[in-house]
Amino acid sequence: MEVVYYLRYADRIKIGTSARPRQRLSAIWHDELLAFELGGRALEQQRHREFAGIREGGEWFHAGPELVSHIAALECPDPWLSYARWVSEALRRIT
Repeated sequence: MEVVYYLRYADRIKIGTSARPRQRLSAIWHDELLAFELGGRALEQQRHREFAGIREGGEWFHAGPELVSHIAALECPDPWLSYARWVSEALRRIT
């Protein structure tokens, strides 16, 4: 299961994707995990296009109001709890 993650470092936000977010996020310097969004590379690329006007380089974006509003709309107050729920739901579907 892949997720799109939103990491804040100072006044910048990284939009990335990973199938192993704990491992991935441990390798990226950041101040705060803001949210997860269920989805993979296609969704990540869609978000990069949506916020291209505030891109600062690579996968990093200025923490502008439109991006901050998008993250708030994801309603993911505890990203790790949401991730655990999604993994649990996926495992139930398998068994």
